[in-house]
Amino acid sequence: MIPDSYHTLEAPAEAVFKEKSSKFLAYAYPVGGEEEIRERIEALRKRYYDATHHCYAWRLGPQGEAFRANDDGEPSGTAGKPILGQLLSHELTDCLIVVVRYFGGTKLGVSGLIAAYREAAAGAIASAQIVERTVDTLVEVEFSYLAMNDVMRVVKEEQPRVREQHFDNLCRMLLSIRRSAADQLVGRLRKVAGATVEIR
Repeated sequence: MIPDSYHTLEAPAEAVFKEKSSKFLAYAYPVGGEEEIRERIEALRKRYYDATHHCYAWRLGPQGEAFRANDDGEPSGTAGKPILGQLLSHELTDCLIVVVRYFGGTKLGVSGLIAAYREAAAGAIASAQIVERTVDTLVEVEFSYLAMNDVMRVVKEEQPRVREQHFDNLCRMLLSIRRSAADQLVGRLRKVAGATVEIR
C-alpha cells in the first residue's frame, strides 16, 4: 500500500549556525517544483553574493522520489549530503534547504564540515512548522438534475473537497479526496443512476 500522506513545511524557516568563525545561514522552504527551487537558490545567491558557498538539497514528490544535493565547491559529500540527510531523517519532501556559508578563515576539515552543514540544516528544520499533507485523487462527476439528491448524499457522507461545481440541466462537480478513500467515493457515485464518474 503506497502511503497517501507526506510531511512538508508550513512556511519558510531559517537558522544560523557558527563554527570556528565560519557562519552558516540555513534557509528551509516548502517548494512545489524545480522551477521554484531554482528561483529560491538564485534569490539567495544574489542576496548573499559575497558568501563562500551556497550548498543545498531538495526532495520533491509524495515519496521524495526526486531529490538532489549540491556541495557548491565544498569537498565532495560534505555539504549537500548532510543537508539531504536531514530531509530524509525528518521524512520531509516538497522541501528545499539552502545553507549559505561565510568562511571564517579556519578550516573545519571533512568531519567538521559535515557536522556544521548537518547542524545548520537541522536548525532550520527545528524552527519550521512541519505539516502533514495528503495525496489526493481528483474525481469528476457529471449527473442529471434528477440525480442531485443522491450525489449530494454521497458527497456529504464521504466528505471529499469540492473543487468546482456547476448546476444546470447537466450538473458537474470536481471533487478531490485522499487517495486511500477514492475507491469508496467512486464506487458509491457510480451506483447513482444518471451519474458518470471519471478519475482525473
